[in-house]
Amino acid sequence: MYCANCGVRLADTEERCPLCNTPAYHPSIRRDAAEPLYPADRYPDAARRGRQAAILMTVLFLLPIPTVLICDLRFGNQQLFWSGLVIGALAALYVMLVLPFWFRKPNPVIFVPCAFAAAGGYLWLIDFLLRGGWFWTLALPITVGAALIVTAVVTLTYYLKRGRLFIFGGAVIAFGGLLLLTEHLLTVTLTDYTFVGWSLYPLTSLVLIGGFLLFLGICRPARETMQRKFFI
Repeated sequence: MYCANCGVRLADTEERCPLCNTPAYHPSIRRDAAEPLYPADRYPDAARRGRQAAILMTVLFLLPIPTVLICDLRFGNQQLFWSGLVIGALAALYVMLVLPFWFRKPNPVIFVPCAFAAAGGYLWLIDFLLRGGWFWTLALPITVGAALIVTAVVTLTYYLKRGRLFIFGGAVIAFGGLLLLTEHLLTVTLTDYTFVGWSLYPLTSLVLIGGFLLFLGICRPARETMQRKFFI
């Protein structure tokens, strides 16, 4: 429990802040119910507003497509090429930004993997249209690795109420390992690229940061000291 005025951490038994004498909120103190902002039968329908926003954004995403196709046909010798990249980008952004608005209570555990899948699909489209040959050995493993880390963090923080320091500490270390994997994949995919070890520097920093978060999660006195020092 913290003071609402100065942020000092308070004991559960204190009714006032010893520093600024501000009354402390405590669950056992009964407070009068506030007057509702709306009549009982006229609360705003959040789901309806979300559906309306989804319809509006869908229209905005669809409007550029005919223009892009016409321009590509007109200036591309009656052939479609770069318009596929634009439409693919719009589709990926639609999945990431608009798709959750169609649901009353979007679950991030579901939509985060969907966003990474959309990003991976767009990278495959770029590789296919440009004939790059780098998707399967470079883009796909990195996208899958990042998706697994972020999805794990979102899932654990969504369903668990404790252990945030362990979750974020492990995620930071995992991202450091992903950078090391990225440099290795660059040496495999690009013939003119040699392993120079640049990934070891951010890996070392991220391991130290992640290790410090894990230490705070294990050592309660150190964690409480940091909470008092930084008001977290």
